[in-house]
Amino acid sequence: MNEFKLKENEFIKLCDLLKKVSWCSTGGHAKLVIDEGQVKVNDEVELRKRYKLKLGDVVEFENQFIKIT
Repeated sequence: MNEFKLKENEFIKLCDLLKKVSWCSTGGHAKLVIDEGQVKVNDEVELRKRYKLKLGDVVEFENQFIKIT
């Protein structure tokens, strides 16, 4: 499982993370895969594009996992 580092007391929006780790090439693509229910956060489908990821969250997309640390 890969990790994505945040500074203390920070967050990153789900759609921004998908772009930042190159799982999606554009913001539009990130929003589309979230809308289609292809992304899970902490083992549950997450449909909110601007969901604020924080320390300890685990994101899954296309059998890839990343933990927010």
